[in-house]
Amino acid sequence: MKLKKDWLLVISVSTLLIISGIYLHFHAPNINPKYQTAAERDKYVRFDMEVYDEIAKVYWQKSKDSDLANLFMLSVNKAANTNLSLSTSTRAGTAELLSKIFSEATSTESKKQLAINTVIIALYNIVPVGRDQLLSQKQETELRQNVSNINPSKDLYGDLGLAKGADINEVDQAYKQKTSELKNATTSEAKAELEKVKYSHSVLADRDSKSFYDEAKIEPTLGKKIIGSTLYLDLSKISPTTLIELARAVDNASTTKGLNSLILDLRGNIGGSLDFLPNFFGLFVGKDQYAFDFYQQGNYIPERTVQSKFPELDRFKEIVILTDNMTQSTAELTTATFKKFHMATIVGQTTRGWGTIENTYPINTEIDPTEKYSLLLVNSITLREDNQPIEGRGVDPDVNIRNPNWKNELSKFIKSQSLIEAVKSQFK
Repeated sequence: MKLKKDWLLVISVSTLLIISGIYLHFHAPNINPKYQTAAERDKYVRFDMEVYDEIAKVYWQKSKDSDLANLFMLSVNKAANTNLSLSTSTRAGTAELLSKIFSEATSTESKKQLAINTVIIALYNIVPVGRDQLLSQKQETELRQNVSNINPSKDLYGDLGLAKGADINEVDQAYKQKTSELKNATTSEAKAELEKVKYSHSVLADRDSKSFYDEAKIEPTLGKKIIGSTLYLDLSKISPTTLIELARAVDNASTTKGLNSLILDLRGNIGGSLDFLPNFFGLFVGKDQYAFDFYQQGNYIPERTVQSKFPELDRFKEIVILTDNMTQSTAELTTATFKKFHMATIVGQTTRGWGTIENTYPINTEIDPTEKYSLLLVNSITLREDNQPIEGRGVDPDVNIRNPNWKNELSKFIKSQSLIEAVKSQFK
């Protein structure tokens, strides 16, 4: 049975939503600003005050003007190795202090570095500590590539000794030749090369994953196998292709008789764009259903599903999600959402507790004609099924494998003996 064209279209559109998702904000053009204070006629002061204003506007935690003023006072003093005080603990007082300290810098370069270091120190010291950053264009590009599961330094065709775009027959032939040369490998380097060749072939020999890689260098995120009456899906990462990979895996398995349970393995999954979850959860419950809440500056912001239900998932009467202490970010919120609605049994370990939602924001003030900067800021935090923050707590499993009796506990949550055995097989 082939995936219906209308479903292929809908899920493909969803991948575009994820590609344009949480990290992908484009730099606004520079404009002539209206200075809020005379001190901001100095572009270096204006650069830091733009960061000040962005934190006040979008950071997940409400900030008093006095708190931000003191944060920037401490940061600029540390950056400049001085010990000056604010005239007033206000925005205007902050700009005045920055102007005074910057005026003592001896060169344009030193003023630039002072402005940058002040921001870096300030961002490091807002909670959660170390989560917020000042990004160069290169760093922002790398961040976006990481979220989309793109590694520009990796060349899967090159690993097989092929030119980019080689067809599947050429891929198969090159794979046979390479594995023949390396099958008796004894050195660690040769063994590593063999594993690289096997992986490259697994991606490029599959038409779907090959097309994703050819178009955008996006690598697969989902492994699949059948264990008894259970479809096992290993979601190693979350990327723009994950939804369609899952839909195709489920659709391809529809010809296998007797499948009635599903394992979603999120162990080691560090998350990705948060746009993934409203789409992914919608496949199970339908469009425009309540899914989860964000928390930002004292407000709970509900999120609803945006994807229509995928009927092929109805056959799976029991679902298990596997977690460990490296299940992180969007993967944690996915776990909490399924747990909240009793859609899955969670087996494994408490997740990492990385419950922040970061976003990028351009800094329009130019202090270097060869560089543009943006902010990576925590703009919201995510919540567990009990409405407590995921940050610093994680999501607890229903069955914790650190409990010596955990295997016996499975039957309290799972009816299918076949599914119980499939779960056990993943922890040997």
